[in-house]
Amino acid sequence: MARLEIFYNSACPVCAAGINSQRQRMAQHMTGDDAAWKDIALDENLVCEIGAALDTVRHSLHVRDESGQIFVGADAIARLMLETPGQRWLGRLQMWPPFRPLSRFLYDRFADQLFAWNKRHGRW
Repeated sequence: MARLEIFYNSACPVCAAGINSQRQRMAQHMTGDDAAWKDIALDENLVCEIGAALDTVRHSLHVRDESGQIFVGADAIARLMLETPGQRWLGRLQMWPPFRPLSRFLYDRFADQLFAWNKRHGRW
């Protein structure tokens, strides 16, 4: 198993752009064995690997680390940033207990709007 498994949804153009950007940043510092990028738009059955509903992964980024812990939404983004030189400080900030609830709230509200927008545009 890769050190990190990233479950994302490329059917959402905003999500795809964000993932592509993060993937490029991480590729400069990780090997192919460090990260497995799993696009649920290409294979919906991938959600079974983490026991999540399809719409849950369509709504929010999911990351599973080498210990099997699953990070969702803002925590998933923070987990990716912790692995990316130049972004580690931002990952630590997002996970910092005084800031974490705000980070989660903002991510969830944005994801709610993005999910509804994609649904209205027939992406799923």
